[in-house]
Formats: sequence, C-alpha cells, structure tokens
Amino acid sequence: MTAWTPDPSHWQDRPVAVTGATGFLGSHLVAHLVRLGAQVVVLVRDDVPPTAITREWLPKVAVVRGRVEDQGAVERLLGDYEVRTLFHLAAQSQVGVANRNPVATWEANIAGTWTLLEAARRSPRIEQVVTASSDKAYGAQPVLPYDEDMPLAGVNPYDVSKSCADLISQSYHATYGVPVCITRCGNFFGPGDQNWERLVPGTIRSLLRGQRPLIRSDGTMVRDYLHVVDGALAYLLLAERMADDESIVGHAFNFSTESPMTVLELVARIQKAAGTDLEPEILGIATHEIESQFLSAAKARKLLGWAPTMSTDEALSHTVEWYREHLADVVDG
Repeated sequence: MTAWTPDPSHWQDRPVAVTGATGFLGSHLVAHLVRLGAQVVVLVRDDVPPTAITREWLPKVAVVRGRVEDQGAVERLLGDYEVRTLFHLAAQSQVGVANRNPVATWEANIAGTWTLLEAARRSPRIEQVVTASSDKAYGAQPVLPYDEDMPLAGVNPYDVSKSCADLISQSYHATYGVPVCITRCGNFFGPGDQNWERLVPGTIRSLLRGQRPLIRSDGTMVRDYLHVVDGALAYLLLAERMADDESIVGHAFNFSTESPMTVLELVARIQKAAGTDLEPEILGIATHEIESQFLSAAKARKLLGWAPTMSTDEALSHTVEWYREHLADVVDG
C-alpha cells in the first residue's frame, strides 16, 4: 500500500493555528504545514533558542505571544487570524516535572485546554480542532493494549492532567458541537528533540559522546515509541479526514506502531543503530510511573487508513544519524 501523504490543495492558504508549536512534535507539525503552504499562526509563551527544526519555519509564520490559559490571547489567536483548523499541542509534558509541580501542570494542561476550546466554541470560523491527549490518560488498566473504549483513569499528576483534558475535549463536542478530535499517542522520538531528560535523545547523546547512558527507571517499563514525523503526519491525516467525514468528529484515536518494548530493549536498539555496546547505568529512581503502557491503533487503521511510514529500527537509525550530523548544533548547544 502506498504511504499516505498530505493533500496540498487542502492546506494551501488555509489559516491554521498551532499551540505548543516550538515543542518537539509541534515544531515538526508546523514545518509540514509551512511546506504545504498553510497560513500558520502559532501561540508562543516563552522565547526559546531556535532548533534545527524551528529555524526552518520561524520567519514564515505569524506569532501571538501568550499563555494557553490566557483567554484573551487565545481569542485573539483564533479571531484575528480567522483560523479554520486548530492543533492544540501546548502542554507541560514531563512526568517528573508534573510530580514536582502538579498545580502548574494542571493549569497548563487542564485550564489551557478548556480555555482553548471555549475560544473555539465562540469562533464562527473554526472547522476542525485536534487536541493532543496521551496514552497516559488511560492510567493503569488490567488489560493491554489500550483501546479507545477503555475508561480514562489517570491517578498521578501528569496522567490526571491528560485524562481531564481529554474528557473536557469530549465534553465540548458532546455538549456544544465543537468539531474536535483527540489524539492519544505514546512516546515520540526523532530529530530535533533537545530535552535530554527523555530516553531516546539522552541515550543517543551519551552514546555519541562515548558515555554510558543513564536510565532513570529499572529498565523494565514497557512503552510505545513513535517517530515524530509519523506523529505529525497522523495529525494532518486526522484533520483532513475530519474535513471529509463528519462521522469521525468527536472521536479519539490511538496512534501507535503496535510494537511495545521495555526501556532496556529500546536502549539496545539505539546501541545497535549507534554502533556501540556501551552498557547503560540503571539508576532506578523513577517513581509514580505506570509499569506497562501500550496502544492498539486498530481504530486509526480502520477509520483513517493510518499506518506508520517507518519501522522502529528504521526510525531509530534515522534519528541517530540526524544527531550525529547535527552534533555541533544540538549536542553541545
């Protein structure tokens, strides 16, 4: 089957807003939108140094300064730029930070979501809203993989924030008819991630420096891993399908390669891609994290025709080579 590609005629000159645009997934999504010819406006809270990904598109988008919890800023984002498609990715995304600072996490992830959806409800222009949830929204379940019919049962602060934001999105569709769909993905990896606390970039940086990688957990936690480009394409596919088929509006979709692995298994694959056998140092300090989390993507495959474009090993090899090439830009930057 031929891999799906976005339809340039759908995106050409289309007013699109992205929150969380300078984040890891958001930066790749905006890069795709700009290349497709969309009129992109981004909501930016903090000035951060440009990455190799954001540097490509920063001069080509409009920027609204503000926090996603600021109703006025969000209303202006949608109103002044007559936005038709909205991607809501802004969030505090780190489990450890959420455990240390739960209130700030809930403000960004929960209040930020209702603020944005309230602005979308009032907007006469909005046609599609795609909001980012997470596999963490499901919490711990007795049966895996997660599917979209399972209850959302987050317990720890980050998981609760995603469960709540997810339910709020569902409520705005069910009660007010806001045209929203929800994405639930596992852990993203790929080019341009400069959060060295995350497993993949942290491990790659250590290996390329000839250092033993550090593992916060005991290495046995099972997770889904999805290449960031496949994630960005999933968002574009979902928005296009929403425009073509009203019956999927209001739905949540899991996106996954459906090949979960332990942390140690993933590190071994990165070692192979990097051509090194440096053994990881297992710290065992991670707390308040679910032991096993992975997703079924059967619904996305059936209703959207979605499939990842790369296997995990192909994606890891691509990622390692990207960091090797961009060593001067990001490893010591």
